[in-house]
Amino acid sequence: MSDTNTVTASAAVVTGMVEHVLALAAGWTHWDGRPAHVDDRVYTPHKAIRRVADHMIDHLAELEARLAGEETQPDRWHASMVTTEADRAAFTAADLDEARSRLTRLARIWANRLDALTDEQLDHSPGEGWSFRELAVHLGGSVYYADAVGDLS
Repeated sequence: MSDTNTVTASAAVVTGMVEHVLALAAGWTHWDGRPAHVDDRVYTPHKAIRRVADHMIDHLAELEARLAGEETQPDRWHASMVTTEADRAAFTAADLDEARSRLTRLARIWANRLDALTDEQLDHSPGEGWSFRELAVHLGGSVYYADAVGDLS
């Protein structure tokens, strides 16, 4: 195992991102149904949660494939280009509870995986693409989706 402070910092990027997203999501039960138009995209509370979860799953699949020496599978998601009818639904207290469970568990999986890697694996990761440390930092940018919806509390 690697230097705990270094690895913990990588894991903290992902867990901190999820904490930020969920802190904003706590106010989304007050959403008035009007989507946010940011850059050239449309965002809603459900879409923000979907994008954060999909982004975490996509890169976790990449990390695991690379560790196993397999080719990574390209994602077939439409990412933030598509806003579905489900994305436009009201964001209820039950939706917030589901988001907390889903994203907290995904963050824990990421933290456990990053904590199990050595500094060598984090910085000189197998396969093509960013190092796993860089991947964690990239995931930290997923706050963008929640920030697009903003603080509605």
